Amino acid sequence: MRTVFKTSYDADINLFKHGHQVGWYMALLVLSIVLPFLLDTFWLGEMTNVLIWSIAGMGLMILVGQTGQASLGHSAFLAIGCYANVLLQDPIGLPFILSFPLAGLIAGVAGALIALPMSRLHGIYLGIGTLALAILADDLIVIAEPLTNGVVGLIPPTISIFGLEIDRYGSPARFYWMVLVVAVAVVLVYRNLLRTPLGRSFSAVRDSEVSARAMGVNVAKTKSVSFAISTAITGLAGALMGHFAGIFNNETFNLIISIQLLLMIVIGGLGSIHGAFFGAFVVALLPQAIAISRDFVGGMFGGGTVAIPGLESAIFGALLILFILFEPMGIYGRWVKVRTYFELFPFYRRDMFRRQKSYLKTERMR
Repeated sequence: MRTVFKTSYDADINLFKHGHQVGWYMALLVLSIVLPFLLDTFWLGEMTNVLIWSIAGMGLMILVGQTGQASLGHSAFLAIGCYANVLLQDPIGLPFILSFPLAGLIAGVAGALIALPMSRLHGIYLGIGTLALAILADDLIVIAEPLTNGVVGLIPPTISIFGLEIDRYGSPARFYWMVLVVAVAVVLVYRNLLRTPLGRSFSAVRDSEVSARAMGVNVAKTKSVSFAISTAITGLAGALMGHFAGIFNNETFNLIISIQLLLMIVIGGLGSIHGAFFGAFVVALLPQAIAISRDFVGGMFGGGTVAIPGLESAIFGALLILFILFEPMGIYGRWVKVRTYFELFPFYRRDMFRRQKSYLKTERMR
């Protein structure tokens, strides 16, 4: 077991707990960089998809996991980032290196404007309000056909960065590395955000709005800023999704995507960066796992493969129910328990991770 003694405030807010943790993360980064040399084109595309979902998951995690504000409308901001990125490139003519961050900024501004009325809502009412955003965005894309091309959709142009062309199909390794750079940058921004007073305000609002207000936290402003940062990161993921898909329309960013995003971070583990990545692996690779299993079973019994409608949604829903019942902390929470067991063995206590059911009387009716 490794014991870390924190003797200063700087030690408490360090990015890494100790040197060995730095080594593990550096090894993971090196493995991520050399992955295109280890995988074929198909699986490299799947890993790229995992990274894109991870970025979207981190965007939603800031709002839900860190600030405690439920959202079922983040598919709208995926769409805003995607359409803004493509429209800024064509017909406006901006290069990708400018259109990409501007797409995130536009999604963030849209999120901040929407957060002004939404910050007054709590719990299920906030969820319903954001749910309406996802439905409204789908209709607006169709209505704004002269700009969005309606149900026909748009085709994103080939990415060009300082003369280097990047395309998912033409140069999958370059596209993967570009997405990896964005994912690492988002992780660093997220991790550093948690060390700031703003990040601590997020946690205070999540734990108790009444207590946060008593400590001088501007709850409405904190929620709005959290919404803006969350939607900005989600907009960046939407821009990458557009280039990954190759063509997109209003059905690409439907209500199911919003629900899938929320379930993803719950399964992965709320309130942690690791949870966004674990959940992204489940969402991105589950369809492939189902397809491989179906082919394997069909080959074993000598029959053809039969596609079962709704099988993916059913398995995903079953996974969610199982995690809520038996592991509310998600995949990352289970990993922490297993790691702690081996670190503390034989002194591990069975109930050391038991959930606390106490809460403030002032917030029982919220």
